[in-house]
Amino acid sequence: MNPTPLKKQQPNPYSQNIKKEQDELVLQYLPAVRAMAYRLRERLPASVDVNDLISIGTEEMIKLSRRYDKDQNDSFWGYGKKRVYGSMLDFLRSLDTMSRANRRLIKMVDHEITAYLGEHGNEPDDAYLAQLLNEDIEKIAEARNSAMIVSIMSLNEQITILSGEDTAQRVEKDELMEMVQSILTTFNEREQMIIQLYYFEELNLKEISEILDISESRISQIHKKLLVKIKEQLGINHG
Repeated sequence: MNPTPLKKQQPNPYSQNIKKEQDELVLQYLPAVRAMAYRLRERLPASVDVNDLISIGTEEMIKLSRRYDKDQNDSFWGYGKKRVYGSMLDFLRSLDTMSRANRRLIKMVDHEITAYLGEHGNEPDDAYLAQLLNEDIEKIAEARNSAMIVSIMSLNEQITILSGEDTAQRVEKDELMEMVQSILTTFNEREQMIIQLYYFEELNLKEISEILDISESRISQIHKKLLVKIKEQLGINHG
């Protein structure tokens, strides 16, 4: 006697419809993910591939579409924007394999760039820094690339990475922001605007340069000035 053949399970129309809606959400906002990735990429060294950022952001958006409840949030992009951006930052953090020696070199490079900026109004090239610090030009380039990646992180993360100390254990986020606001009162109006546009409006150096008619090197110098003052207030060793 032949066994009764199993009936092929029919797809659930409701589940299919839900998945279709989720896929449509992802497709609808793919251009926004691409725009976010390209905008972020402009603040990063050439070694970071924009397609990696787009891929990471898209993967996160697919996950979010499976959890999204339109009855709880009427805007999918409003619900997912910060999470997608956060996934890209997580990817960039994974690229940071900064050893203690690299951290020291970055600080030395940063110090010499700031000094050169103050004297000449623009940043020195890698060859100049390599000769000055008696380092391979490739290591100088790597140090500058690492510093560029770090620069798009939150202030707390930047200080933690560059100092090698966990600032979260020294100061709560709200206290850190109060400290930043206090330090900014010692800056002039244009310097305050630059920090506002860079950190809170997430504009890149080129965009800020065009808005305020100020060189990208000067913007970089002001950003470094803020980090130095924060580290001084936290009592973090610069060496």
